[in-house]
Amino acid sequence: MYKHILKPILFRFNPETAHNLTFSGLAFIRHLPFARAIVRAIYKRESKSLEREVFGINFPNPVGLAGGLDKNGEFYNDMANFGFGFVEIGSLTPKPQDGNPKPRCFRLPSDKAIINRFGINNKGVRNAVEHLKKERPEVIVAANISKNASSINEDAAKDYEQSFALLYDFVDMFVVNVSCPNVVGLTALQDVSFLSDIVDRLLDLRMYYDTFRPILLKVSPDLPREQLDDIIDYCLRSGIDGIVAGNTTRSREGLGISESRIEKIGNGGLSGAPLYRKNLELVKYISQKSQGRLPVIGVGGIMSGEQAREMLDAGASLVEIYTGFIYEGPGLVKKIIHHLEETQNGKQK
Repeated sequence: MYKHILKPILFRFNPETAHNLTFSGLAFIRHLPFARAIVRAIYKRESKSLEREVFGINFPNPVGLAGGLDKNGEFYNDMANFGFGFVEIGSLTPKPQDGNPKPRCFRLPSDKAIINRFGINNKGVRNAVEHLKKERPEVIVAANISKNASSINEDAAKDYEQSFALLYDFVDMFVVNVSCPNVVGLTALQDVSFLSDIVDRLLDLRMYYDTFRPILLKVSPDLPREQLDDIIDYCLRSGIDGIVAGNTTRSREGLGISESRIEKIGNGGLSGAPLYRKNLELVKYISQKSQGRLPVIGVGGIMSGEQAREMLDAGASLVEIYTGFIYEGPGLVKKIIHHLEETQNGKQK
């Protein structure tokens, strides 16, 4: 139904309008009798064999929703109905921010890709906290946190610290986003001199809480290997719990569209199918460089169960999807879980 009816309708609208329409529809069906049960019956697949413990958390399956779709932390339970084992909300910043001017999101259907320069538009961390208080999560929730665009890098640690403290009692884990290419100066925070100031303060702050919440670092696939090595070494020394690999890319390699079309769209982070091989290699490199001591969430361009399996075999403990969910539809999660079940222990059943 999605590919033949809903997708053609939604793709007639610009991506941001289609996103808003979709989530308005999800909010509406909350009020329909048995609607959530029907969605679960169609799309959710329980799998005891795929349960796993990572970061000290028991995940019902290894397939998560990547950050950026549920920007404000308002639809985590709705997304859980589609079978996700965990949902990453955000990115969230201490203060609400509008993001970059529109248009700021572009589909590339022939490439199964998206270019966006949203600039981390969100309603702010307090809005997310109020929603988390009001609607108890029925799924593992990871909070992706970042700094406000108006905050200078020298003061960035304060932003992360504030969001971390406000969210701590309401989520299960954190993703520290220092790699979004659409906020001026943000990727500079991947330099260990900035990064250590941010993460060390979060690790110190965590010691004052009774409950342990894992802290993960989200890295860019565009990092030179020397800088990535420094980050991996820092993560192993500091005690950070894992890495999300990776974010969107500034690269336009592998696109089938014309140079003139690329120039017309302009800057922004590329996600989707063309990113898959690049992020697969990133996962493999981190896993090998850390000798498996750093759990990795592999994300970027996963469009099938076969690619999810390949990402896990490359060293990822968990995977996330985003653009694949948009192009392939809500049934993708169930298809991935089915394929992972069929290929348990490296054997096709």
